[in-house]
Amino acid sequence: MTARLHPFDAGATAEGRRLDEERRRVKRWSRWGPYLADRAWGAVREDYSRDATPWEYFPHDHARSRAYRWNEDGLAGLCDRHQHICFALALWNGRDPFLKERLFGLTNHEGNHGEDVKECYFYLDNTPTHSYMKCLYKYPQKAFPYAALVTENGRRGRDDPEFELFDTGIFDGDEYFDVQVEYAKADVDDILIRILVTNHGPDAAHLDVLPTIWFRNTWSWSPGSPKPQMRRRESAEPTVELDHPAYGRRWLRCDGAPTVLFTENETNRQRLFGSPNPTPYVKDAFHRVVVDRNSGAANPAHEGTKAAAWYAVDLAPGETTKIRLRFTDVTEDAPSAFADTFTTTFDTRIREADELYARLFPATLSADARNVARQAVAGLLWSKQFYHYVVQEWLDGDPGQPPPPAERLQGRNAKWTHVYNEDVLAVPDKWEYPWYAAWDLAFHAVALALVDADFAKDQLVLLLREWYMHPNGQLPAYEWALDDVNPPVHAWAAWRVYKIDQKRRGKGDRVFLERVFLKLLLNFTWWVNREDTQGLNVFEGGFLGLDNIGLFDRSQPLPSGVRLEQSDATSWMAMYALNMLAIAVELAKDDHAYEDVASKFWEHFVYIAHAMTGGAMPGREGHNLWDEEDGFFYDVLAFSNGQRLPLKMRSMVGLLPLLAVETIEPSMLKQLPGFARRLTGPI
Repeated sequence: MTARLHPFDAGATAEGRRLDEERRRVKRWSRWGPYLADRAWGAVREDYSRDATPWEYFPHDHARSRAYRWNEDGLAGLCDRHQHICFALALWNGRDPFLKERLFGLTNHEGNHGEDVKECYFYLDNTPTHSYMKCLYKYPQKAFPYAALVTENGRRGRDDPEFELFDTGIFDGDEYFDVQVEYAKADVDDILIRILVTNHGPDAAHLDVLPTIWFRNTWSWSPGSPKPQMRRRESAEPTVELDHPAYGRRWLRCDGAPTVLFTENETNRQRLFGSPNPTPYVKDAFHRVVVDRNSGAANPAHEGTKAAAWYAVDLAPGETTKIRLRFTDVTEDAPSAFADTFTTTFDTRIREADELYARLFPATLSADARNVARQAVAGLLWSKQFYHYVVQEWLDGDPGQPPPPAERLQGRNAKWTHVYNEDVLAVPDKWEYPWYAAWDLAFHAVALALVDADFAKDQLVLLLREWYMHPNGQLPAYEWALDDVNPPVHAWAAWRVYKIDQKRRGKGDRVFLERVFLKLLLNFTWWVNREDTQGLNVFEGGFLGLDNIGLFDRSQPLPSGVRLEQSDATSWMAMYALNMLAIAVELAKDDHAYEDVASKFWEHFVYIAHAMTGGAMPGREGHNLWDEEDGFFYDVLAFSNGQRLPLKMRSMVGLLPLLAVETIEPSMLKQLPGFARRLTGPI
């Protein structure tokens, strides 16, 4: 009987073939993808303030005029995996005070429930190699209610619901545009772009659409570094020619007869700081041309580091128009960029995506459930982001730029000078959380393993590499505080990804499993040495991702002589020990040296379980995180005088011990007699 091919196997689907080519590095299908952030303003890495206030230092109002130092953002965009070249949309409905170039939202202090994007957009489709991608943005025809969103949410308290975009009445009467953006790859470096604009309103409406391409500014921070260039190219279609040291020449070909604008991706110092601009052509030039009607803001020489194709679109009620572009490495003497193959390529990629997901999801799912599952995968794949943060350079500042305040050398992330992040990562959300978080990424990897196990494994390995993991073994939490403590779920995620991949391919990736296991030994040791301060197998560790359920902020230090013995931290460590035990047992099937390590983690688990349930080490009192009368686990405040105060709040903290479960099959124990004896013998 022939084994059924998995939909991501090379012989099963076209997308499986592309993934296989990517795996073997025959063709880099993932070179271009949705790696452009939805928000880069208000980020820690862009913050050079004295008081560590990124939201205030780089607000939304600055984003259109100020060049980013670390990475770019945009609307419905894409870029290469090193973010040398970016592409995204800009829109103007004729009423807004500025171009819509990025998603708007409230800062952590403006939102009554914290930071919150206030837009209406949907990630509709995507494939693992991003051979086909689709998203939808709903753009109001009335003036976007920026001020109303800030004012009303600022008036509301934590107990009030959030004031959303729909609550403003902006979509009443269906006065909005659907702007659907699709990407299809004809080849690795040949990307077809299709933009469909629909007028849903009852009246005729005008929309300015500016597909925009630009270079991430790398030259301003490193004097003497090569500066890329783009210029207008005379050809059958309006064309922007790009020349970048990393990629050579590329062309953005534009269907129809748009006006092509050029400027520089440089800060408008005059607008923001009242100082002279070194060039009259700056980042917000297209806003000044379209909104302010200042034609002199764009470079008349038709060259620069940022360009846009300006389409002026008039639509009757219910009418849809199509805009087509092609970003390609195909030389200009090739046939027309918009020949019949443009449409057939889209049709082919959509059909291939349909085939992929038809085979991936169980046949028993309803059509609606399949659509929900497919869009969920799309959201996961769209949430890949190029993330750039080199802590030492960020602390030191850049040549030719004002030096950062001296306070930062003793402030946020100052002890993480080894961190060199310049990778595509799975982030929690490209607007609200446009940075990796160690434990979020672990959960993302498990979900990603269902559609791209190689990417999932690479993500888990990446966080354990020496330019991420601290030399002491701690994993970086997130850019707001790299030294915060996240739940230790990396081993669990690695084990789950390994098992998912093993089921798919029929053979486990032992090299991956061993790589993560050896690095996680360092992380486990860090936990034992740093978060079990009394050496009693009861752990502390900060908020551990459960900051919304504590009686107080558990990330903040307690008064001298007081410590918080945490049910959740201790439970996570019990689970961690069992996860490492399971991995060690798996590795011991081929290398019996791992039997001893498996025994070690079994002992760790028993010690932790004993301590949590009131068991005492010789000569000491027990901890009593377990309350026999209540039948529940609680955190305990332990004082230097021996007093112990249980914090009797019933929450997830007391349920986490249920996670610490592992099953070992009897057949496995027969293969590992040394470990089996230790399992049943005295500890």
